[in-house]
Amino acid sequence: MGKNQHVMPHERGWAVTADGAAAPSSVFKTQSEAWEKAKSIARKERAEALLHGRNGAIRTRNTYGHDPCRSKG
Repeated sequence: MGKNQHVMPHERGWAVTADGAAAPSSVFKTQSEAWEKAKSIARKERAEALLHGRNGAIRTRNTYGHDPCRSKG
């Protein structure tokens, strides 16, 4: 399983950063562009994409590959 991808606010827009990375892999002007890139990387790596708001709280998360939590419905 690959590294989770986080979309977080950045001084130049929105950054896509992998777990444990010192620097973002990509920076985009819009949150939407960054979110699409993060989901694409997470799909390829069978990881999770996490979208953070301006306050740093996780707003949305998508899991690709092994979902650790099984729930009905």
